[in-house]
Amino acid sequence: MDRLSFDEIQNWQLFEDLAADYFKEIKGDQEFNVTNVEVRQTGAGGDGGRDILITLSVNDSIVSFKRIWVVQCKFYTENVGKHHLADVNIPSLIHEYGADGYLLICKNHVTASLSTMIENLKDRCRFNYQYEVWNGTNFLSRIRIKPKLIENYFPLHHAYLLEQQNRLLL
Repeated sequence: MDRLSFDEIQNWQLFEDLAADYFKEIKGDQEFNVTNVEVRQTGAGGDGGRDILITLSVNDSIVSFKRIWVVQCKFYTENVGKHHLADVNIPSLIHEYGADGYLLICKNHVTASLSTMIENLKDRCRFNYQYEVWNGTNFLSRIRIKPKLIENYFPLHHAYLLEQQNRLLL
């Protein structure tokens, strides 16, 4: 497979495992000041999915601090809409886990109405919680620079890259 694609991911569990492993991979990355990453998958949620709690220890060169994110992954072929999150009160979810923010990672994109809802939560949150969405394109761009993730989750693309590399060496 000549391009990196979620077509190689077979199910939502693998997609969620990929997201969890992505965060494990950023520990010690030069681009980030993340000194430690704790990843905890919380078990099945109301929609059958798992919430992932990510605790990032960050050093900003003055102090070290921790930031906790609730991450939800949606492995839907169609764009994710508000109705896909209807059983989730996102601010309550953040509060329940003592987190600082919420990250939604989608296989594809979100609808305009869900995007507006997330923007409103960002702008109007009284508790200064953070709200972010990574669409499929954004998530793939982050994965693209993580060879271990490509090798483990995208075997066809990994084989293609090795083939291209071997051609260059000949």
